[in-house]
Amino acid sequence: MQERSKKFASPIVLGGCLLAGAAAAQTPPPDGAASAATTTLPTVEVIGTSPLLGSGIDRDKVPANVRSFSDRDLRQEGAPDLTGTLERRVPGVTVNDVQANPFQPDVQFRGFDASPVLGTPQGLAVYQNGVRINEAFGDTVNWDLVPEVAIDRTNLVSNNPVFGLNALGGALALEMKNGFTFQGFEGDVRGGSFGRRAGSAQYGMQVGRFGAYVAGEALNEDGWRDFSPSELRRMYADLGAKGERLELHVAFTGASNRFGAIGPAPVELLNQRRENVYTTPQTYRNNLSFVTVTGSYQATDTLALQSNFYWRAFRQHVNNGNTSDVQACDAAVAPGTLCLDDPTTILFATTGSPVADVLGGGVPGSVDRSSTFATGLGGSVQATDKAALLGHENNFVVGASLDHGDVSFNASSELGIVGSDLFVNGTGIIIDQPAGDIAPTRLNTTNNYYGLYATDTFNVTPALAVTAGGRYNLAQIRLSDQLGTALNGTGRYSRFNPAAGATYKITPGVTAYAGYSEANRAPTPAELGCADPLRPCTLEGFLVSDPPLKQVVARTYEAGLRGGFALGEGGGAGRLSWNLGLFRTDSSDDIINVASPITGRGFFQNAGDTRRQGIEAGANFRSDNWSVYLDYSLVDATFESTLTLLSPNNPAAPGGVITVQPGDHLPSIPQHRLKGGAVYSITANWKLGADIVFASDQYFRGDEANQNPKLPGYWVVNLHSSYQVTDNFEIFGVIQNLFDQHYETFGTYTDPTQVPFLGLSDPRTVSPAAPLAVFAGIRVTF
Repeated sequence: MQERSKKFASPIVLGGCLLAGAAAAQTPPPDGAASAATTTLPTVEVIGTSPLLGSGIDRDKVPANVRSFSDRDLRQEGAPDLTGTLERRVPGVTVNDVQANPFQPDVQFRGFDASPVLGTPQGLAVYQNGVRINEAFGDTVNWDLVPEVAIDRTNLVSNNPVFGLNALGGALALEMKNGFTFQGFEGDVRGGSFGRRAGSAQYGMQVGRFGAYVAGEALNEDGWRDFSPSELRRMYADLGAKGERLELHVAFTGASNRFGAIGPAPVELLNQRRENVYTTPQTYRNNLSFVTVTGSYQATDTLALQSNFYWRAFRQHVNNGNTSDVQACDAAVAPGTLCLDDPTTILFATTGSPVADVLGGGVPGSVDRSSTFATGLGGSVQATDKAALLGHENNFVVGASLDHGDVSFNASSELGIVGSDLFVNGTGIIIDQPAGDIAPTRLNTTNNYYGLYATDTFNVTPALAVTAGGRYNLAQIRLSDQLGTALNGTGRYSRFNPAAGATYKITPGVTAYAGYSEANRAPTPAELGCADPLRPCTLEGFLVSDPPLKQVVARTYEAGLRGGFALGEGGGAGRLSWNLGLFRTDSSDDIINVASPITGRGFFQNAGDTRRQGIEAGANFRSDNWSVYLDYSLVDATFESTLTLLSPNNPAAPGGVITVQPGDHLPSIPQHRLKGGAVYSITANWKLGADIVFASDQYFRGDEANQNPKLPGYWVVNLHSSYQVTDNFEIFGVIQNLFDQHYETFGTYTDPTQVPFLGLSDPRTVSPAAPLAVFAGIRVTF
């Protein structure tokens, strides 16, 4: 990625107006720099081609559809918003609010997920300054831990094996700010709907060959649904030194966040009142300490060495109130005693004794608690050689990485009673079934991931560039049961993934590209510990002994055209850029999460072959006064194997079993997405913008056989504006969901009879999107 020297007069946000700031993604910078940036950006934009910084090449030589965003793009609506920008500006991205919390969304790209939910099969690799931040236990991505105000540049690349494990659909690489790329002070405070109060501050300085940068963010919000408060505290700091050839940085990321992730609710409850939740509490507490040391050395004019080392400590505590299949035992079997799942299977506590009927006629529930303590340690080394080869321009990159993770996972399930307010009150009795299907869990896991990669881009002619490379991955996973031996096990997965492609500049303004690549994903410790349909896990990962899972292998074909041209004499009327691409990713032994007949539980299994294919098209116009974009994507995601799956609450599944046929669509993936937006400079200081996101309907999770009506599609419009009062003072605001659309982004099924006093009969549960909201703030820069 390119190094951009940037002297910021900075922003801190103070909140409360109706204007909303920012330029649309890739809008030109303010003042007179606008037209210059517009005309030069397409020819100088450099894209990272590997996890470590320093290996960038001209975007036009990348044989894939790559999207890149600056820090200004991320704050289009006032405050930095990584996942919101991806949703608005990348045609193949959809955000599903599985947890119904705005700071922990499921981000989906071309039908592959980067999710914070343990139990969602992951398909995207996410990097921060060259370090993979998918968590060690389940490859989850906790978006709330990313210090958004400190992001300098974001690159989203499609399937590329160089980015290692989990890059099935692609990789998201975040480059953070430092004292050499950001100088000055910037702060903001903001607030608005749902009781949101937030602020951020950042400061950077360079003194000779030394640079320093520090940023902090704080947010409190009550949430628009019941029991859904959020509290975020994040910081990022970087100390750097730069000589003529050597550059070193030490950076720290810290976070301490708490939020209510209330999840889907039955449609009948939401029809009564959209703020309703099903069962509670559902709370998360995430803490992070993350240290990175990065260095680069320019050995010669053409040879550069890059390296990083990191230590990462992640702590998570989850507290979930759920319904339960506990019931009174048959009086002929065990009078006055509770049973599980049927009236003859006696419920036991950790004391080893049967559990007496303490429900008093109340509705049974459970309070499921889990904690994850993960420590990661590792590093990478890389060499980049840009020396000419046979008289032609050439860019060669070779590197190696090691990621080690130690995880301690603990879980327990406490018998509870569901109150009239749907709050599950614990009884103090911890369930411990002799069969082990519900029992306290203590598991230690160790991951060792090794990678060796190389990639080369060779200019055959000034117009034709050919890229070839690959990566060898080795994953070693060990599970150690701390309460017995049922979870003990080891897994070893290895594979070499090749890649090849080419770009050809048909005219100075039109480039064609085509490429092929492979990537693999090893099953995570969480998946390996939960793959037995006879002993399913709770959604938060109670683990049981299991059969082995196969690794997933994805093969991606991609081709397209992209280009741009200036309008008017000397480009004075602006610039139009465009892209049109086709892609297909065929995955073997895909892993899916399957629901169990036991309420609230599921298991992982390989699902044979799947296919995700489609179209991506877009156009972007920029001038001194306008920035306009329109993007469309088609993602056709289908099963390619015949499967028999459990789907116990599916209304079209006799006996709770469905048969999936080749051609059936994967659930939770809208087939069509259309996104557009515009920003107009009313005056030199006042900008007004709007954007629209449309997503078509999608199948419910659990309806893999496509037998039921779909979750309806939706469209949503946002307005934003900013006014630069002085060189150092800006006010901004945003109206989200301008027309107060009632729509849902995720759906699944549950047993509607679990809470009898609600009188529910519809098994559909959905995650509703937020209603109309207004946020505003002020930004100060020095």
